[in-house]
Amino acid sequence: MPITARTVRLLTPLAALLFLGLALLIRAVDDGALRQYSGTALYASMVWAAMLFLRPQMAPVPAGTAATVFCWMVELAQLTGVPAELSARSLAARLALGVQFDPVDLAWYPAGVAPLMVLHHLVRARNFRATSPRRPSELMPRGVTEVERSGLPRSRSRVRPVGRSKD
Repeated sequence: MPITARTVRLLTPLAALLFLGLALLIRAVDDGALRQYSGTALYASMVWAAMLFLRPQMAPVPAGTAATVFCWMVELAQLTGVPAELSARSLAARLALGVQFDPVDLAWYPAGVAPLMVLHHLVRARNFRATSPRRPSELMPRGVTEVERSGLPRSRSRVRPVGRSKD
């Protein structure tokens, strides 16, 4: 079954909700480094899902690159203090924009996106193989000669039928 833009647009919000649920679960049960860094990586995963929602035909590398660059831009914007001010007024802004710059986060964003890029590539490759036409030689019945496959008149041929022995 081919994966269409409609299918991608149906699945990416579900993936984003899965990433959000996992991040909130980890946030509820852990108070240390796992909470901090998994949240950063899962935030990047949600951004990747948003990129594919907006552009379902996007290839894995551009989607992953766009998601990572977006996350880096949000992180670098924290140097201005604007996200911190907005975060003080809104929990949604706090979750979306963060509060303060952390250079370690710059490394965790690609860590959240890279496995999804690999998965995206594998799914696209599988989908391509499943939907690409088969080779003409695989479509011919057994016993059809190479000349018949090529379309040349049979009288000009000295080719044996495929799959038959010389005896």
